[in-house]
Amino acid sequence: MSLITVRVLRCQGLNKLVAPLRLAATGTFSGSRSCPVFRKFVRSMSYTTVERGALNSSDYRVYFKNNAGPISPMHDIPLYADEANKIVNMIVEIPRWTNAKMEINLKETLNPIKQDIKKGKLRYVANCFPHHGYIWNYGALPQTWENPEVLDEATGYKGDNDPIDVLEIGYRVAKRGEVLKVKVLGAVALIDEGETDWKIIVIDVNDPLAEQMNDVADIEKHYPGLMKATIEWFKIYKIPDGKPENQFAFNGEAKPKDFALHIVEEVHQHWQNLIKREAPAGGIACTNLTVAGSPFKINAEAAEEILEKAPEPLEPQATDPIVDKCHYIPQLQNKL
Repeated sequence: MSLITVRVLRCQGLNKLVAPLRLAATGTFSGSRSCPVFRKFVRSMSYTTVERGALNSSDYRVYFKNNAGPISPMHDIPLYADEANKIVNMIVEIPRWTNAKMEINLKETLNPIKQDIKKGKLRYVANCFPHHGYIWNYGALPQTWENPEVLDEATGYKGDNDPIDVLEIGYRVAKRGEVLKVKVLGAVALIDEGETDWKIIVIDVNDPLAEQMNDVADIEKHYPGLMKATIEWFKIYKIPDGKPENQFAFNGEAKPKDFALHIVEEVHQHWQNLIKREAPAGGIACTNLTVAGSPFKINAEAAEEILEKAPEPLEPQATDPIVDKCHYIPQLQNKL
Protein backbone atom coordinates (compact mmCIF):
# COMPACT_ATOMS: atom_id res chain seq x y z
CA MET A 1 0.00 0.00 0.00
CA SER A 2 1.36 3.40 -0.96
CA LEU A 3 1.91 6.30 1.41
CA ILE A 4 -0.76 8.36 -0.34
CA THR A 5 -3.25 5.49 0.05
CA VAL A 6 -2.56 5.30 3.79
CA ARG A 7 -3.04 9.06 4.14
CA VAL A 8 -6.29 8.96 2.21
CA LEU A 9 -7.59 6.18 4.41
CA ARG A 10 -6.76 8.26 7.47
CA CYS A 11 -8.70 11.16 5.97
CA GLN A 12 -11.67 8.81 5.72
CA GLY A 13 -11.37 8.09 9.43
CA LEU A 14 -10.36 4.43 9.01
CA ASN A 15 -8.28 2.95 11.80
CA LYS A 16 -7.11 -0.13 9.97
CA LEU A 17 -5.69 -0.85 6.56
CA VAL A 18 -8.06 -2.08 3.87
CA ALA A 19 -7.60 -3.07 0.23
CA PRO A 20 -5.53 -0.37 -1.51
CA LEU A 21 -7.48 2.30 -3.36
CA ARG A 22 -6.66 2.58 -7.02
CA LEU A 23 -6.32 6.34 -6.63
CA ALA A 24 -3.12 6.82 -8.57
CA ALA A 25 -4.26 4.41 -11.26
CA THR A 26 -7.70 5.83 -11.88
CA GLY A 27 -7.82 9.39 -10.62
CA THR A 28 -11.01 8.53 -8.72
CA PHE A 29 -11.65 8.72 -5.00
CA SER A 30 -14.53 7.40 -2.93
CA GLY A 31 -13.91 9.42 0.21
CA SER A 32 -14.49 13.07 1.04
CA ARG A 33 -13.39 15.50 -1.67
CA SER A 34 -12.56 17.94 1.13
CA CYS A 35 -9.75 15.67 2.29
CA PRO A 36 -6.50 17.69 1.96
CA VAL A 37 -4.64 14.69 0.58
CA PHE A 38 -7.27 14.32 -2.14
CA ARG A 39 -6.97 18.00 -3.05
CA LYS A 40 -3.18 17.78 -3.12
CA PHE A 41 -3.35 14.63 -5.24
CA VAL A 42 -5.68 16.20 -7.82
CA ARG A 43 -3.52 19.31 -8.04
CA SER A 44 -0.41 17.21 -8.66
CA MET A 45 -1.98 14.75 -11.13
CA SER A 46 0.17 14.80 -14.26
CA TYR A 47 -0.83 14.05 -17.82
CA THR A 48 1.20 13.27 -20.91
CA THR A 49 0.30 13.18 -24.59
CA VAL A 50 1.05 10.76 -27.41
CA GLU A 51 1.00 12.06 -30.98
CA ARG A 52 -0.06 9.71 -33.75
CA GLY A 53 -0.29 10.18 -37.50
CA ALA A 54 1.21 13.21 -39.25
CA LEU A 55 0.62 16.79 -38.17
CA ASN A 56 -1.31 18.76 -40.83
CA SER A 57 -3.08 15.62 -42.02
CA SER A 58 -6.48 14.07 -41.41
CA ASP A 59 -5.02 11.16 -39.43
CA TYR A 60 -3.21 13.31 -36.86
CA ARG A 61 -4.26 12.60 -33.27
CA VAL A 62 -3.13 13.62 -29.79
CA TYR A 63 -3.98 11.00 -27.17
CA PHE A 64 -3.81 11.58 -23.42
CA LYS A 65 -2.34 9.42 -20.67
CA ASN A 66 -2.14 9.54 -16.89
CA ASN A 67 0.03 7.40 -14.62
CA ALA A 68 -2.08 4.31 -15.38
CA GLY A 69 -2.24 4.62 -19.16
CA PRO A 70 -4.47 6.11 -21.88
CA ILE A 71 -7.48 8.17 -20.82
CA SER A 72 -10.15 10.39 -22.33
CA PRO A 73 -9.38 14.10 -21.84
CA MET A 74 -13.10 14.82 -22.09
CA HIS A 75 -14.21 12.37 -19.39
CA ASP A 76 -11.22 11.34 -17.25
CA ILE A 77 -9.54 14.64 -16.47
CA PRO A 78 -11.41 16.24 -13.55
CA LEU A 79 -13.06 19.60 -14.10
CA TYR A 80 -11.62 20.93 -10.86
CA ALA A 81 -7.93 20.95 -10.01
CA ASP A 82 -8.84 22.58 -6.67
CA GLU A 83 -12.59 22.71 -6.15
CA ALA A 84 -12.41 24.63 -2.86
CA ASN A 85 -10.65 27.52 -4.62
CA LYS A 86 -12.52 27.08 -7.93
CA ILE A 87 -9.34 26.30 -9.88
CA VAL A 88 -10.24 24.31 -12.99
CA ASN A 89 -8.31 22.21 -15.47
CA MET A 90 -8.06 23.45 -19.03
CA ILE A 91 -7.11 21.26 -21.99
CA VAL A 92 -5.16 23.29 -24.55
CA GLU A 93 -6.31 22.45 -28.07
CA ILE A 94 -4.89 25.44 -29.98
CA PRO A 95 -1.77 27.35 -28.86
CA ARG A 96 -1.83 31.13 -29.27
CA TRP A 97 -0.83 32.51 -32.71
CA THR A 98 -1.52 29.21 -34.50
CA ASN A 99 -4.21 28.67 -37.16
CA ALA A 100 -5.01 24.94 -37.24
CA LYS A 101 -8.49 24.37 -35.81
CA MET A 102 -7.76 21.54 -33.41
CA GLU A 103 -10.42 20.12 -31.09
CA ILE A 104 -11.22 17.23 -28.81
CA ASN A 105 -12.77 14.62 -31.08
CA LEU A 106 -16.05 13.73 -29.42
CA LYS A 107 -16.94 10.95 -31.86
CA GLU A 108 -13.83 8.79 -31.43
CA THR A 109 -13.10 6.49 -28.50
CA LEU A 110 -10.82 8.17 -25.92
CA ASN A 111 -11.60 11.55 -27.55
CA PRO A 112 -8.14 12.45 -28.90
CA ILE A 113 -7.43 15.94 -30.22
CA LYS A 114 -7.63 16.12 -34.00
CA GLN A 115 -7.85 18.82 -36.66
CA ASP A 116 -11.37 19.68 -37.72
CA ILE A 117 -12.35 18.90 -41.29
CA LYS A 118 -14.99 20.71 -43.32
CA LYS A 119 -15.99 19.81 -46.87
CA GLY A 120 -13.12 17.34 -46.99
CA LYS A 121 -10.45 19.91 -46.09
CA LEU A 122 -8.50 20.56 -42.92
CA ARG A 123 -9.74 23.71 -41.20
CA TYR A 124 -7.50 26.67 -40.46
CA VAL A 125 -8.77 29.89 -38.95
CA ALA A 126 -8.23 32.91 -41.20
CA ASN A 127 -5.87 35.73 -40.24
CA CYS A 128 -8.15 38.76 -40.05
CA PHE A 129 -5.94 41.85 -39.95
CA PRO A 130 -4.55 42.88 -37.51
CA HIS A 131 -4.99 39.49 -35.79
CA HIS A 132 -2.90 36.40 -36.47
CA GLY A 133 -4.36 32.99 -35.74
CA TYR A 134 -5.92 32.53 -32.33
CA ILE A 135 -5.04 35.40 -30.00
CA TRP A 136 -5.19 33.36 -26.77
CA ASN A 137 -4.41 29.79 -25.81
CA TYR A 138 -7.68 28.16 -26.81
CA GLY A 139 -9.14 24.98 -25.42
CA ALA A 140 -11.86 23.34 -23.38
CA LEU A 141 -12.86 22.45 -19.84
CA PRO A 142 -13.03 18.68 -19.28
CA GLN A 143 -16.20 17.10 -17.94
CA THR A 144 -18.41 19.84 -19.43
CA TRP A 145 -21.01 19.63 -22.19
CA GLU A 146 -23.24 22.27 -23.74
CA ASN A 147 -26.36 20.15 -24.15
CA PRO A 148 -27.99 20.75 -27.58
CA GLU A 149 -31.37 19.68 -26.18
CA VAL A 150 -31.44 22.21 -23.32
CA LEU A 151 -32.32 25.89 -23.71
CA ASP A 152 -29.75 28.07 -21.99
CA GLU A 153 -31.72 30.36 -19.70
CA ALA A 154 -29.14 33.13 -19.96
CA THR A 155 -29.01 33.29 -23.76
CA GLY A 156 -32.28 31.78 -24.96
CA TYR A 157 -30.45 29.39 -27.29
CA LYS A 158 -29.61 25.70 -26.98
CA GLY A 159 -26.07 24.38 -26.49
CA ASP A 160 -23.65 23.50 -29.28
CA ASN A 161 -22.98 19.83 -28.30
CA ASP A 162 -19.36 20.54 -27.31
CA PRO A 163 -17.37 20.92 -24.12
CA ILE A 164 -17.29 24.55 -23.03
CA ASP A 165 -14.59 26.68 -24.70
CA VAL A 166 -11.83 28.43 -22.78
CA LEU A 167 -9.63 31.43 -23.62
CA GLU A 168 -6.42 31.51 -21.56
CA ILE A 169 -4.92 35.01 -21.60
CA GLY A 170 -1.61 34.61 -19.75
CA TYR A 171 1.74 35.57 -21.25
CA ARG A 172 3.00 32.08 -22.14
CA VAL A 173 2.25 30.29 -25.41
CA ALA A 174 1.04 26.89 -24.24
CA LYS A 175 1.56 23.57 -26.00
CA ARG A 176 -1.14 21.55 -27.69
CA GLY A 177 -2.36 18.92 -25.24
CA GLU A 178 -1.16 20.72 -22.12
CA VAL A 179 -3.45 20.55 -19.10
CA LEU A 180 -3.32 23.92 -17.36
CA LYS A 181 -4.66 24.83 -13.95
CA VAL A 182 -6.53 28.09 -14.48
CA LYS A 183 -8.55 30.76 -12.65
CA VAL A 184 -11.92 31.70 -14.09
CA LEU A 185 -12.25 35.45 -14.68
CA GLY A 186 -15.41 35.87 -16.72
CA ALA A 187 -17.39 34.73 -19.76
CA VAL A 188 -18.83 35.93 -23.06
CA ALA A 189 -21.64 34.23 -24.96
CA LEU A 190 -21.15 33.84 -28.70
CA ILE A 191 -24.30 32.95 -30.61
CA ASP A 192 -22.87 30.74 -33.34
CA GLU A 193 -25.37 29.80 -36.07
CA GLY A 194 -28.24 29.80 -33.58
CA GLU A 195 -26.42 27.93 -30.79
CA THR A 196 -25.02 29.07 -27.47
CA ASP A 197 -21.23 28.91 -27.56
CA TRP A 198 -19.85 30.14 -24.23
CA LYS A 199 -16.27 31.36 -24.02
CA ILE A 200 -14.87 31.18 -20.49
CA ILE A 201 -11.99 33.61 -19.92
CA VAL A 202 -9.24 32.29 -17.67
CA ILE A 203 -5.62 32.78 -16.68
CA ASP A 204 -2.99 30.16 -15.84
CA VAL A 205 -2.47 30.06 -12.05
CA ASN A 206 1.29 30.12 -12.70
CA ASP A 207 1.16 33.34 -14.71
CA PRO A 208 3.01 36.23 -12.99
CA LEU A 209 -0.20 38.30 -13.00
CA ALA A 210 -2.50 35.51 -11.78
CA GLU A 211 -2.70 36.76 -8.19
CA GLN A 212 -3.82 40.19 -9.42
CA MET A 213 -6.44 38.77 -11.79
CA ASN A 214 -9.63 37.91 -9.89
CA ASP A 215 -12.56 39.07 -12.02
CA VAL A 216 -13.44 40.28 -15.48
CA ALA A 217 -12.74 43.94 -14.60
CA ASP A 218 -9.10 43.06 -13.96
CA ILE A 219 -8.64 42.07 -17.60
CA GLU A 220 -8.97 45.62 -18.91
CA LYS A 221 -6.79 46.88 -16.08
CA HIS A 222 -3.87 44.58 -16.84
CA TYR A 223 -4.55 43.72 -20.51
CA PRO A 224 -6.06 46.93 -21.95
CA GLY A 225 -7.80 46.30 -25.26
CA LEU A 226 -7.84 42.51 -25.00
CA MET A 227 -11.57 42.14 -24.39
CA LYS A 228 -12.38 44.51 -27.26
CA ALA A 229 -10.06 42.49 -29.52
CA THR A 230 -11.66 39.25 -28.33
CA ILE A 231 -15.19 40.31 -29.24
CA GLU A 232 -13.92 41.69 -32.55
CA TRP A 233 -12.07 38.44 -33.34
CA PHE A 234 -15.13 36.26 -32.84
CA LYS A 235 -17.38 38.63 -34.77
CA ILE A 236 -15.28 38.58 -37.92
CA TYR A 237 -13.32 35.33 -38.03
CA LYS A 238 -15.80 33.54 -40.32
CA ILE A 239 -16.26 36.44 -42.75
CA PRO A 240 -13.38 35.25 -45.03
CA ASP A 241 -15.36 31.99 -45.42
CA GLY A 242 -18.30 33.94 -46.81
CA LYS A 243 -20.34 33.89 -43.60
CA PRO A 244 -21.94 36.89 -41.89
CA GLU A 245 -20.61 38.56 -38.78
CA ASN A 246 -21.18 36.51 -35.63
CA GLN A 247 -23.46 37.79 -32.89
CA PHE A 248 -23.14 37.82 -29.10
CA ALA A 249 -25.65 37.63 -26.28
CA PHE A 250 -25.67 40.61 -23.90
CA ASN A 251 -24.36 42.84 -26.75
CA GLY A 252 -20.94 41.32 -26.27
CA GLU A 253 -20.73 42.28 -22.61
CA ALA A 254 -18.34 40.10 -20.62
CA LYS A 255 -20.00 38.57 -17.58
CA PRO A 256 -18.15 38.46 -14.23
CA LYS A 257 -16.45 35.57 -12.48
CA ASP A 258 -19.38 34.38 -10.37
CA PHE A 259 -21.65 34.31 -13.42
CA ALA A 260 -19.03 32.35 -15.36
CA LEU A 261 -18.58 29.84 -12.54
CA HIS A 262 -22.35 29.29 -12.50
CA ILE A 263 -22.27 28.53 -16.23
CA VAL A 264 -19.37 26.11 -15.69
CA GLU A 265 -21.36 24.29 -13.02
CA GLU A 266 -24.37 24.05 -15.33
CA VAL A 267 -22.43 22.49 -18.20
CA HIS A 268 -20.65 20.19 -15.74
CA GLN A 269 -24.07 18.92 -14.65
CA HIS A 270 -25.03 18.35 -18.29
CA TRP A 271 -21.87 16.25 -18.68
CA GLN A 272 -22.71 14.24 -15.56
CA ASN A 273 -26.08 13.40 -17.09
CA LEU A 274 -24.39 12.48 -20.36
CA ILE A 275 -21.73 10.19 -18.89
CA LYS A 276 -24.32 8.29 -16.84
CA ARG A 277 -26.68 7.97 -19.80
CA GLU A 278 -29.29 10.25 -18.27
CA ALA A 279 -29.21 12.47 -21.38
CA PRO A 280 -28.98 11.64 -25.11
CA ALA A 281 -25.38 11.03 -26.12
CA GLY A 282 -25.64 13.22 -29.22
CA GLY A 283 -23.12 11.05 -31.06
CA ILE A 284 -20.49 11.56 -28.34
CA ALA A 285 -18.13 8.71 -27.48
CA CYS A 286 -18.44 8.41 -23.70
CA THR A 287 -15.82 5.70 -23.16
CA ASN A 288 -13.92 6.42 -19.94
CA LEU A 289 -11.75 4.74 -17.33
CA THR A 290 -12.55 6.60 -14.12
CA VAL A 291 -16.17 7.71 -13.84
CA ALA A 292 -17.94 5.74 -11.12
CA GLY A 293 -21.39 4.55 -12.16
CA SER A 294 -20.83 5.19 -15.87
CA PRO A 295 -22.01 2.38 -18.19
CA PHE A 296 -19.27 3.39 -20.65
CA LYS A 297 -16.35 2.60 -18.34
CA ILE A 298 -13.55 0.34 -19.65
CA ASN A 299 -10.32 -0.96 -18.13
CA ALA A 300 -6.72 0.12 -18.78
CA GLU A 301 -6.00 -2.90 -21.00
CA ALA A 302 -8.84 -2.01 -23.36
CA ALA A 303 -7.62 1.60 -23.50
CA GLU A 304 -4.10 0.45 -24.39
CA GLU A 305 -5.51 -1.63 -27.24
CA ILE A 306 -7.29 1.43 -28.63
CA LEU A 307 -4.07 3.45 -28.61
CA GLU A 308 -2.10 0.62 -30.21
CA LYS A 309 -4.50 0.62 -33.17
CA ALA A 310 -3.90 4.32 -33.89
CA PRO A 311 -1.65 5.23 -36.86
CA GLU A 312 2.07 5.31 -36.21
CA PRO A 313 3.63 8.79 -35.70
CA LEU A 314 4.89 10.33 -38.95
CA GLU A 315 6.73 13.48 -40.02
CA PRO A 316 4.51 16.58 -40.28
CA GLN A 317 3.08 17.36 -43.69
CA ALA A 318 3.57 20.75 -45.31
CA THR A 319 0.75 23.29 -45.08
CA ASP A 320 -0.60 25.29 -47.99
CA PRO A 321 0.90 28.83 -47.95
CA ILE A 322 -2.64 30.21 -48.21
CA VAL A 323 -2.96 29.51 -44.47
CA ASP A 324 -0.72 32.54 -43.85
CA LYS A 325 -2.80 34.89 -45.99
CA CYS A 326 -3.93 38.06 -44.22
CA HIS A 327 -7.58 38.99 -44.78
CA TYR A 328 -8.67 42.63 -44.64
CA ILE A 329 -12.23 42.91 -43.40
CA PRO A 330 -14.02 46.11 -44.60
CA GLN A 331 -16.29 46.25 -41.54
CA LEU A 332 -13.24 46.26 -39.31
CA GLN A 333 -11.05 48.60 -41.30
CA ASN A 334 -13.72 51.29 -41.12
CA LYS A 335 -13.38 51.20 -37.34
CA LEU A 336 -9.57 51.45 -37.24
